[in-house]
Amino acid sequence: MKIRSILLLLLITLTIVSCGTRNDLNYLQDVDKAAVETAVRMENNTLQPGDQLVINIMAKDLDVVKPFNQNYSSGLTLQNSQLPGNTNPTTSTASGPTYIIDQEGNVDFPILGKLDTKGLTIEQFKQNLYNGVSRYIKEPTVSVRLNNFRVSVMGEVARPGEYVIADGQTNLMKALALAGDLTMYGTRDNILLVRTVDGKMEKIRIDITRSDFINSPYYNLKQGDVIYVSANRTKGKTSRLDPNMPIYISVASIVVTILALVFKK
Repeated sequence: MKIRSILLLLLITLTIVSCGTRNDLNYLQDVDKAAVETAVRMENNTLQPGDQLVINIMAKDLDVVKPFNQNYSSGLTLQNSQLPGNTNPTTSTASGPTYIIDQEGNVDFPILGKLDTKGLTIEQFKQNLYNGVSRYIKEPTVSVRLNNFRVSVMGEVARPGEYVIADGQTNLMKALALAGDLTMYGTRDNILLVRTVDGKMEKIRIDITRSDFINSPYYNLKQGDVIYVSANRTKGKTSRLDPNMPIYISVASIVVTILALVFKK
């Protein structure tokens, strides 16, 4: 009788635990209480050394713009290759001259010479380029596109890897979605974001269970950001368990059942 009572107690305990709500797995838990902006403005990312810019200068008279598109070939197509883990293709295809920002933050552009990009967003650089070209061409059309915007997502996510963002804009939640979201073992209140700006590395810890991080400067990602999701304590405990533990538990359950039947008689 005593063994049957113990078995009944264990069964009830397991049922309660299995049906309990895992609130620590939920994101934005205080979203109803927090004063979160309904529309979050995408923070303008500044250009960085190593960025690849596809620049096209157009005008009504195509012959006039040829000097500004000196390395252009109508058959030139630049395509970012799909990377491991990038299950849903987010590759970007751009046609036109490609310029790489050097370590001093400059772009060597035809006719205009060296153009400074330090501290500028794509739109600001585009405006400066338009002003420079306008000295030679009437009403030009200037197109500037970042061709190698990449972020890396590592750790406890379904599909870790490096992801190419086609439009050059994304945020932390979208990047996690690209990686298939966090696993049940991922730590949600201590996600590490590593960012390099002007050669300086920043390390930021983010709690995505709270909604206030949406308004932080780290919600919107920058070129080359690395996101690392560490494992929670449950994963640590699981990794220390004997791999044969399920077998031991099964054997113990059988023994307890047999003993219950014996004592019942």
